[in-house]
Amino acid sequence: MGTSITFKRPDGKDATGYLANAARGNAPGVVVIQEWWGLQDQIKGLCDRFAVAGFDALAPDLYNGVVVPYHDTDAANKEMGSLDFMDATKQTVRGAAQYLARNGAKVGLTGFCLGGAVTVIGSTVIPELAAGVAFYGIPPEQAAKPADVKIPLQGHFANRDDWCTPQVVDAFEKGLKAAGKTCEFFRYDADHAFVNEQRMSVHDRQAAELAWGRATDFFKKHLG
Repeated sequence: MGTSITFKRPDGKDATGYLANAARGNAPGVVVIQEWWGLQDQIKGLCDRFAVAGFDALAPDLYNGVVVPYHDTDAANKEMGSLDFMDATKQTVRGAAQYLARNGAKVGLTGFCLGGAVTVIGSTVIPELAAGVAFYGIPPEQAAKPADVKIPLQGHFANRDDWCTPQVVDAFEKGLKAAGKTCEFFRYDADHAFVNEQRMSVHDRQAAELAWGRATDFFKKHLG
């Protein structure tokens, strides 16, 4: 449904990604950020699904072509560990947001796992954004403080998660509310990465569909 594109980062360098366009020409945009596996077909499928829901969706390739097989957690950890999160967010992700905003459209940011953390960072440093939806990912406080979030933020988190733990989620939500930010966090009795239907060991269809509906409603509210 979508296509691979090249777009410019703010620093002038080229970046690549997967773009799926909505049927209408003046659609709002959503930047979709990968899990630690890279730009998997599953993430491209979510872009297609956003397009059907009425959004232009662009998933930038933060790993520059590297896609890690689902079973290889060591390789995924290595790729994520070597990613410069701030450069990826301020340059590649912001470039994707600027690409979607070029016709005056409002743009949101969403991401999963690694991409959830990038979404929270982006909510503090990317001025083109109007809303964010993070799935089971929160960055360390030195990368993004709750008080620095500049857009309405929705979060979807798993109660059985030893990476983005319930304690981390609770603390971040408490910080957002203390700072008077617009936020809504949802918890699910599910495992980390429960939206990923290609990983049957963790996928929870009921939780995934509930989260998807909440996310698209949130974007429709804030992006138009």
